[in-house]
Amino acid sequence: MHGWLALVGLVLIPQEAFWDLDLYRYWMWLGLHDGQWPVLSGTWVYPVGAVVPMLVAALGGTGGGSSYADVWALLVTLLDAAALAVLLQVRRPGLPRSGATTVGAWWWLAFLLLLGPVAMGRLDAVIAPVVVVALTLALNHPRITSALLTAAAWVKVAPGALLIAVFVAVRRPWRSVVVPAAVVSVVVVGTVAALGGLPHVLSFLTEQDQRGLQIEAPGATPWLITALWAPSVTRVLNEPLVTWELHGPGTQAAADVLGALFFLALGAATLLLWWRREQLGDRLWSGGIVRTELLVRGALLLTLAMIVFNKVGSPQYMGWLAPPVAVALALRLPGWRTTAWLALGIAGATQVVFPWFYDGVVLGSPAVTLVLAARNIALVVLLVHTVISLVGPLPDDQPDALRRQDRITSASPAA
Repeated sequence: MHGWLALVGLVLIPQEAFWDLDLYRYWMWLGLHDGQWPVLSGTWVYPVGAVVPMLVAALGGTGGGSSYADVWALLVTLLDAAALAVLLQVRRPGLPRSGATTVGAWWWLAFLLLLGPVAMGRLDAVIAPVVVVALTLALNHPRITSALLTAAAWVKVAPGALLIAVFVAVRRPWRSVVVPAAVVSVVVVGTVAALGGLPHVLSFLTEQDQRGLQIEAPGATPWLITALWAPSVTRVLNEPLVTWELHGPGTQAAADVLGALFFLALGAATLLLWWRREQLGDRLWSGGIVRTELLVRGALLLTLAMIVFNKVGSPQYMGWLAPPVAVALALRLPGWRTTAWLALGIAGATQVVFPWFYDGVVLGSPAVTLVLAARNIALVVLLVHTVISLVGPLPDDQPDALRRQDRITSASPAA
């Protein structure tokens, strides 16, 4: 499967699928040949940790025609293989090993295949397998999970939000989650400061403030549809960021509103998870599957909040959906069938839009525009479904679950 993704990105349509890798290669060339390192020499759109995987891929060379993209593809394949191995080891006691371990692994591979080359050719492809491993360890080893998620957040910000779900689901959150995250951050910031880049270490937080309403963002859907017939709404290339945005009546206001709603949505998700924790009370620490359900479903809720209420809608963001779902399926948590199918549909629709028919979106093709709109609606549906699942009875609350007393290793109250 990874061979196919690499074939598409390296051979069939490299400019469309793996274009970002040329940018990564160029940044590493500047660092290695001119000493102009991201963050150390100026502001950068990514956190400083993103230099690490980009520099690893530089083992293949940084010049034109080098093997940079090949090494990157190999790196992602190895990381995904490690995540797959972890999924194959996660199981609920009392279930046959084969029945308990293969569902999540097969789903993970299917999701990556449906998402397409963007699941390999972007920075997000490096952090997704790290998040898979982190979530499987969360309740037994929250300190390791906190360190992994924080390190991943210094590569791409999104995993940092999942620390909220871990914070809610462990008994001693300040000691088990906040302290390890702080230690990792101090090490990163201290290293950057020692190398002279302290003034720019947080530049990634402001570098994208000037973005408009990106054409793929869920919040852009009304204007995306309107643009099919109304000349007042236009598709404009933001050349500095190389992204397509929608310009027209209300688009800038929508971008501004989404900029605020993004943080409000994360805050609302945090309050919902904390309310659920308090409502569950002692049942949360009884050793059943309810705590694992709260953790994994909470991680998915936070992920969806970051996607749905975002003025940016890059296709690689859909990869953030995979880790919570894959872990839930590997643990055979009940009630995840609808979520799993919706996520697969979202991945497949995303690949149709990017990279295969992205020109159709830019040029206003009704067919591919409607596919993108349907994908965005599915994201909202999945968000609503996730909220309902969290507000309603969790699996351990069900009488049949209580009678069976199914317990899973990762839900041990030891943490």
